[in-house]
Amino acid sequence: MRKSRLEAFSDGVIAILITIMVLELKVPNGGDLNALRPILPHLLSYVLSFVFLAIYWNNHHHMLQATHRVNGTILWANSHLLFWLSLVPAATAWLGDHHSEPVPNATYGVILFFAGVAYFILQQCIIAHQEAGSQLRKAIGKDGKGIASAALYAVSVGAAFVNPLLSQAIFAMVAAWWLIPDRRIESTISQALGD
Repeated sequence: MRKSRLEAFSDGVIAILITIMVLELKVPNGGDLNALRPILPHLLSYVLSFVFLAIYWNNHHHMLQATHRVNGTILWANSHLLFWLSLVPAATAWLGDHHSEPVPNATYGVILFFAGVAYFILQQCIIAHQEAGSQLRKAIGKDGKGIASAALYAVSVGAAFVNPLLSQAIFAMVAAWWLIPDRRIESTISQALGD
């Protein structure tokens, strides 16, 4: 099967999720900087979630650039990833409302953990469906960065019950780590094309 419908559907879902999150932001009640104080937790949780969704979109795009065909297993694995990402807006709103409480922080961490696991499953399904020497297989390798990120999300869940700020620091650290461009797939494709 061609991958174009999977790409288009995934792009649309992620765009809708970002739109839902921004619509949840409230307009400040006033015209000075002090008016931002009450909405700051919502704004920060939105920024964090936007970054996570943008990271997933970017990495999904790069992964599919190295993918030549898809099958039913890949379609279901992609839907599994989109399910976990679809929970991000609700978790973002809850985190914004109750940023100092452990359960909303832990819930956010659980969603990020399962989204990371779902992405890893999708990646492995695509690799299994490609030829033995595929560009994606070469680029990903053992995917230590993805596995370490999922492990940190799992740690953030427990950390939320010790100190919610620690949990939030882990979220921010993982996001910052992934903001540094991951050039594995781009480099592999460029080398294959002789660029």
